[in-house]
Amino acid sequence: PVTDGSRELHSLCAQLEFLLQFDLKEKRSFFGQRKDYWDFLCQGLSRRRQEHEGVRFVTSLDKLKTPVGRGRAFLRYCLVHRQLAESLQLCLLDPESLCEWYYARSPFLNPQRRAEILGTLYELDGVSFHLAL
Repeated sequence: PVTDGSRELHSLCAQLEFLLQFDLKEKRSFFGQRKDYWDFLCQGLSRRRQEHEGVRFVTSLDKLKTPVGRGRAFLRYCLVHRQLAESLQLCLLDPESLCEWYYARSPFLNPQRRAEILGTLYELDGVSFHLAL
């Protein structure tokens, strides 16, 4: 299993975060806090499901104060529970939402790239992740 000490894990998480932040439009909350991919994921999942267990888990963690920290915790949760590809796919189903959150260069707006990314992420479902959440 992949653990917290794995160098490959850190590289994978950094690449996932880069991908989710690439060409992300700058948005701000009502109070002026910058929104990040965590906010995009929450919005996308809330439109598709009643409540995602990963979102519920992450929002219950009082130590996490920033959207980036919450996003990282969500990615780790999804890796452990083999839900990353499915969760991201649910967020990518709505073209209007994608255009609201991402500029044109985002690979999520390209159907072929999006399919390649999701296909690769679904392959991760076969990997055991034993990470501290």
